[in-house]
Order: sequence, then C-alpha cells, then structure tokens
Amino acid sequence: MWTVDLSKVVTAEQKAAEARAMLQAQYSAAIQAHLDAKARERQYDGIQTAITYRGDPNPQFSAEGEALFAWRSAVWTYSTAELVKVLAGERPQPSVEEFMAELPAFVWPASSRRPLN
Repeated sequence: MWTVDLSKVVTAEQKAAEARAMLQAQYSAAIQAHLDAKARERQYDGIQTAITYRGDPNPQFSAEGEALFAWRSAVWTYSTAELVKVLAGERPQPSVEEFMAELPAFVWPASSRRPLN
C-alpha cells in the first residue's frame, strides 16, 4: 500500500507563497540595480555609498547624497505599495521593464562636475 509522506506535500498556499517571494525578489533586484546604476553615473560605488555623503563638507557631494537619499525613499515607497497591489490582485502584474518605467524619476542637483564616462 502506498502512503503519502506529508513532509513532502506542497500545498497551494506554499506554492503561492513561493511565487510571491520570487516575484518580490525579481522586482527588488531590478529596483536595487536601478538605484545603484544612477549613483554610478557620478562615480559612487552604489546608492549605499552615495547616501553617506549627506552632510559632507563638499557641497556638491552633500547635495547629491541628499538627493539620492530622498529619491531612494520615494522609489521604495512607491514600489512597495504597488507590489502589494499586484500581490493582492488589485492591479495587473506589469513586466519588470514596465514597472521600472513607473518609478519616480531622478534629477541630479545642479552641478559643476560632469560624469567621467
């Protein structure tokens, strides 16, 4: 007689939870890469490094760090709220590319320096 090993049974709830986790990870990775790419436009290692320049004695670095800090918050606030709507079925799931286009735009503060690349 065949018996079911309940430890190996995957429920619909578990499958849904795994799908939600994968969706969230996919979008989060794309968002983080987007934030880091913006910071690298001005030769920062990434967004985490750039925001440490808030309050820097160099006014340009300070302004950039502050602007990136505020933008990072706006991006994550928006994306978190919208992904909750997707997971709740309140809005259709956009492609990653479509979702990235929805994110708040960033404008560098007035600068005397130009990107090196």
